[in-house]
Amino acid sequence: MKSETKELLQAVRDGTVSVDDALLKLKTQPFEDIGFAKVDLHRKIRQGVGEVVYGAGKTAEQIEAIVRKLRGNEQGAILITRLSPDKAASLRATVPSPFTYHETARLAVVGEPPPPDGIGKIAVVTGGTSDLPVAEEAALTAETLGNEVVRIYDVGVAGLHRLLAHSSEIMRASVIIAIAGMEGALASVVGGLSDCPVIAVPTSVGYGASFHGLSALLSMLNSCASGVSVVNIDNGFGAGYLASMINHMEAKNGGNQA
Repeated sequence: MKSETKELLQAVRDGTVSVDDALLKLKTQPFEDIGFAKVDLHRKIRQGVGEVVYGAGKTAEQIEAIVRKLRGNEQGAILITRLSPDKAASLRATVPSPFTYHETARLAVVGEPPPPDGIGKIAVVTGGTSDLPVAEEAALTAETLGNEVVRIYDVGVAGLHRLLAHSSEIMRASVIIAIAGMEGALASVVGGLSDCPVIAVPTSVGYGASFHGLSALLSMLNSCASGVSVVNIDNGFGAGYLASMINHMEAKNGGNQA
């Protein structure tokens, strides 16, 4: 993934940015302390993606202040995760536009997402309709980070023919996010059908013995399909972010260049 630093150095090489201007940009304070938060202004330089705001536990006023600092630092689209509808309604009137709130995912985007520039498509696959909040968090995160996403919902192993009807989409994907609760078997089945990395997301969907997603988590960790990794329970954001990183991988040249 091209980082902001790499783009800045290329601009210096091409003569579109002076050395002094580049030095000034790199010397800018890497974070800003606003009392209740230290806003990370250099995260995009380090990681290729700017800071994401976790909305739960913060007031609407705190979120607004963080978003304004990030926008003032010329960060592009800003993700706000785990955002309640009442906070979203308050922020809609105060933060810079455009502001888009997705209630199912409890996620908001401030600014315009970039066009897709990943190496392929990310498929988001769910066991059931009850997994949609986590699935949409994953899908919207990936889209906001510049990926084309294919949604394949309600194709759990209780009706395997539903999943097999999407075999071509699964086999063409560059990364797959498999989301399921109950016993979490979907990830193993998808892993056995595909030749790309599979990111398994256990959800807290299920009856008592599912232990709020722990049963699915343990099943996914014990998957016999190679190439399956697992994120935390209900962590759609983490899955979407990781899938985007994989879908933007660049070869890194080592050694000395002539």
